[in-house]
Order: sequence, then C-alpha cells, then structure tokens
Amino acid sequence: MNLWTKGLVAMGTISMASVALADNGSAVAVLSSTTLSGYVDTSAQWNLGTGDANAPRYAFGGASKADGFNLNVVKLTLEKTPDPEGWGAGYKVDMLFGPDANTLATQSTGVGADFGIKQAYVDLRVPVGNGVDFKVGVWDTIIGYESFESVNDPNFTRSYGYTIEPTTHTGVLGTYRFCDYATGSLGVANTFGPAINAREFSLTGAPNFQTEQYKTWMGAIALTAPKQMGWFSGSTVNGGVINGFNVRSPVTQGTAHADQTSIYIGGTMNTPIEALKIGAAYDYVWVDTEHQYGVHAARANAAGIYVAYQVTDKFSLHARSEYFWQTKHNSAFGSPLDGLPSKVFGETLTAEYDLWKNVLSRVEFRWDHQADGTGRAYGAINPADTILGGSLRNSYELIGNIAYKF
Repeated sequence: MNLWTKGLVAMGTISMASVALADNGSAVAVLSSTTLSGYVDTSAQWNLGTGDANAPRYAFGGASKADGFNLNVVKLTLEKTPDPEGWGAGYKVDMLFGPDANTLATQSTGVGADFGIKQAYVDLRVPVGNGVDFKVGVWDTIIGYESFESVNDPNFTRSYGYTIEPTTHTGVLGTYRFCDYATGSLGVANTFGPAINAREFSLTGAPNFQTEQYKTWMGAIALTAPKQMGWFSGSTVNGGVINGFNVRSPVTQGTAHADQTSIYIGGTMNTPIEALKIGAAYDYVWVDTEHQYGVHAARANAAGIYVAYQVTDKFSLHARSEYFWQTKHNSAFGSPLDGLPSKVFGETLTAEYDLWKNVLSRVEFRWDHQADGTGRAYGAINPADTILGGSLRNSYELIGNIAYKF
C-alpha cells in the first residue's frame, strides 16, 4: 500500500478488506490457483507385556506412544504448481502441528512447541529441454521407500530403513525428466538436516575450530517400466546417494556431529496378479570417525520386503519383513546410530478397511526381535533382565490408526 492508503486504513476511513478487494488483480489470481490439503493422524497403541520404557526406537514410535491414545500430527499444505509451459513458478508449504512435528525437529530455534515446517520452497520451472524443476528452500529428502506421511505408506509404523535416513534438507534441488520413464535429481544443502538453516563446518583437529562450511551433496534417479512391458508396466525402481555432515542423531535426537554417507535403492513391482504388488528396499549408512566430537566409525544396513494385496476396493492387506544390522568399530565412541541394537528382525502386518469417505482406518501388529544379545533388550525393564532371554528380546505392538485426509 502507498502512504495515503495506509493513512486511511489507520484512521478507519477504509478497511483492509476493501484494499484487498481493490487489489484483486493479482491476489485473486494467486489464490484461485492455490490448493489447500492435509490430514489429521491419530492412533491407539497397546504394547503387550511389560518394559515399555525400552520399546523399539524406530522413527516416530517409542515409549511415548505406548499403551494409550495418540494425536500424532496434523498437516496443512498450501501449494501452487508452476505452469508446465515456459518459465513457470509456484510454491509449497507443509505445516505440522502435534508431537510428531517436534520429533521431526526442523525448527531452526531448536524448540518444538508442537509446531514445525516440514517443507517450504519456491518451485521454479526452467524451459530447458523437457524442463528443469528447481526447489529452493526446505524440501523432503530424495531417498527412501517410506515417507513422513504414514497415511501414504503401506504400514503405519516406520521401518528401520526410514529411521536411519535423512528427512529434510535446506538448499536447492534440481529435477529433470529425461523421458516418461526416467527422472534424475541433483541437489546441494546446508547439512544432512533436518534443522532449517543449520550450518556445519569441517574441522582441522581442534574442537570448535571452524573453517570452510561443509555442504551436503545428493543425487537420485527414478525409473518406471513402460506400457509395452505388459503386467510389469508401471513398476518402479529408484536409488540415490547423499553425503554430508550430520549434526543430529536420527535415533536419539541428540547431537552427533559426523560425516555421513547414505545410499538407498528400492522399488515396487507389479505382478501378473493385478491386486498383488511386491516392494523391496535397502539402505546403507557409512559414518566416519570424528574424534573432535567423540564419534567413531560405524556401518549400518537395513533391508526390507513389502507385500500388498488389494482384496476389494476398500479392503487391503500389507506386510513388511525387515532386518537391520550395524557395526561400530569402537564402542567407546558414539555415532549417529546410537540407540539401535546391532541386530534386529522385524515383522509388520497391516489390515486397512476404508469405511468412511476420506478416512484411513487400519489395524497393525508389529513384532521386533532384538537378535544381538547386548545392552537392554526389548521388553526388559532393566539391563539385568537380558540374561533371562526368551520373550525379553521381543516387542509386540497392536496399533489402531485413524486418519482423515482432505
């Protein structure tokens, strides 16, 4: 507004509403092309047996959600997609409310307060070749079989593969579609994430000696089987690599400064049985030694197999089998993967029946078996209980999940 208009508003002669209506040439055009979407995600969880304080530490799970009712997260999305022709521009903002917003920990202040920004970027399209799309700001990681949005995942609880992956980055990501069946992405970010606008520096041997800023680099490719391949058409495979400085443990949520490389490959395959789909995912994490931060080298692997069967339009069954294993070269040092056992088997069975419109309703049973025999075992109340073995190395969870998507 100009100074004259501001003065009229201040005196009450005109209202802000009238100013907005008078300037509808651009505002209305922008709002008419902006979409609002999101979901409300709730759950109820029963951890069978005792020892809830030592529940499996998969992402967005743990003791805080055991044996009770939970509001997980509320998500609101504002989005305007860029024009596919020419120099298009748009934006996307994902706002989170609830406990999972704190756990994601994107807040630049470090204080959750049950609010967080998951994504907030300017979407730019450059008409080069088939068109290059750039995301500038905060955006989701480019690797992984599962996502933060459990309402879009085959299972409610997250896998160990997702648990050891990065979640969000602050930087620039470029994506190019080579053809209908191949897409590639390259990006650079401040850190491994997730804190917005975080910085990290390489070290020269002395703690707190900051030199050049250490950026995170990444690349990924996604392939889709063409229509000519019959029942196999539509099947997907994708993979990617991310290298950078991780300033926060994905497991304990604590500080664990270390150079980390994450490699992912996975995909979903259609089968001759139209209702049956099979997926697979593999994650590898390599953490380097950082004596200045008390971090020693570690290697971690997570492999998962997914099976989905669409019984009817409303009823579907989903199964996930996974195995996680890691090696720490010196247990006297920590690593970004501290908090996870050295070996875990997991089985997850999910039944989904969509009774109401826009409502996702499912029941899930999860079994985690700690197979390494070290530390505090799943289901054990204290470390001494591990010598008893048996059921004290197993965790059993029965979960109901109700979510409304709009």
